[in-house]
Amino acid sequence: MKSKTHKAVEQPEPFTPGITKGMVRQHAFELYCDRLRDRPLTLEDWVLAEKDLVNSLETDGLLKR
Repeated sequence: MKSKTHKAVEQPEPFTPGITKGMVRQHAFELYCDRLRDRPLTLEDWVLAEKDLVNSLETDGLLKR
């Protein structure tokens, strides 16, 4: 059976205006707190965390595009 290796990456710059790295980092750690013990965050994890954060801020009316 093939196992996937998860390569840790540095946190990328957010692509959404008005969103900071700190905001994405906090949201990512809340989303993935159960996975952080087993493996580091990947680029895909960072992107999904930012998208989820932007979606929740837009839903709450706190972010306007």
